[in-house]
Amino acid sequence: MYNDKNLTCADCGQEFVFTASEQDFYAQRGFTEPRRCPSCRASRKAARGSSGAGYGSGSDYGSSGSYSAGGSYSAGGGGGYGGGGGGGYGDRDRGTREMFAATCSNCGNEAKVPFRPTSGKPVYCSDCFRTMRG
Repeated sequence: MYNDKNLTCADCGQEFVFTASEQDFYAQRGFTEPRRCPSCRASRKAARGSSGAGYGSGSDYGSSGSYSAGGSYSAGGGGGYGGGGGGGYGDRDRGTREMFAATCSNCGNEAKVPFRPTSGKPVYCSDCFRTMRG
């Protein structure tokens, strides 16, 4: 149904192939055809990830990934969300985490934990937790 197309990158001016399987992938999701080559998309995605920005412009959605004829979408080589090519949910700065004071169920010392302790569930300080974990 689709044939490979040669496109010219809007950033670097190099020609790149927009494969038939990529065209099908983009069409199924309602994406417009890419204006940038895979390496320019990857560098823009990395720059966006370091600035903390969210999703980019619609034409570059899917940034550094490519859809292969084998039927799997690869996101920059790392696979999964936030893997490999920078960006994704794992890279965002979450700010400081709220910590809660509790009494360690093992040694009785004060423990600071990143969750609100509930009654009936044991809470351990970092030293006791480390020892119990193995």
